[in-house]
Amino acid sequence: MRAGSLQHSSIRVIRRADAATLGQAGADLVLETLAGRPAPVIGVATGSSPSPLYRELAAGGTDFSSATWFALDEYVGLAPGHAQSYVEVLRREIIEPLGLDPATMHVPDPHAEKLDEAGARYEQRIAAAGGIDLQILGIGRNGHLAFNEPGAALDSRTRLETLTEDTRRANQRFFDSLEDVPTHCLTQGLGTILEARQLLLIARGREKAEALARALTGPVTPECPASVLQLHGNVTVLADDAAASLLA
Repeated sequence: MRAGSLQHSSIRVIRRADAATLGQAGADLVLETLAGRPAPVIGVATGSSPSPLYRELAAGGTDFSSATWFALDEYVGLAPGHAQSYVEVLRREIIEPLGLDPATMHVPDPHAEKLDEAGARYEQRIAAAGGIDLQILGIGRNGHLAFNEPGAALDSRTRLETLTEDTRRANQRFFDSLEDVPTHCLTQGLGTILEARQLLLIARGREKAEALARALTGPVTPECPASVLQLHGNVTVLADDAAASLLA
């Protein structure tokens, strides 16, 4: 599809008042989607938006031992074991609370000698697992999806990406200073994300409202990477009232 055009798509938007009710709605949807799948493959996002969902999944006590997990992205340039590396964030927020075997959680390798080859290997791992059944997503305030920044090709694959200044400033809250925020990452591409069987986007906060409205109602364009949601046939958006404030 050419950039700037619109496509009919199946996007269901669910609004909730606050993080707690949003998290419960997300957990219910995840369990409903994966019911009957003996060995589900789940894609996970980091960041503050999906955290309530993960807390509700942990509180529910569901056995996820048969699941395989794939992270959307990982910073490049942080030392192994750094508290803000996504390996460590996922350990704290998902692996330990859900009682998972760490070997079932796959993350792009930011320490590989050749990062382009690391991206290709990650694509191969996803394919070998049978593809992702449900991909959980967040959205950046500049419309990025995973770490696909504005300008990313709509058919892009897992690769090295340069983080924009806006994204780095948004993530500065997790670090001591802006200088500590990495400038690069490995991220699943937009084309990779579109191959998941179902997408679940979670958006929280007024600062996400404009990006969410552009993604769902604007043209499909690389300048708003999250607009590729319009090209997928099975998308659910969970948004709090603040994030959904610019939607009809």
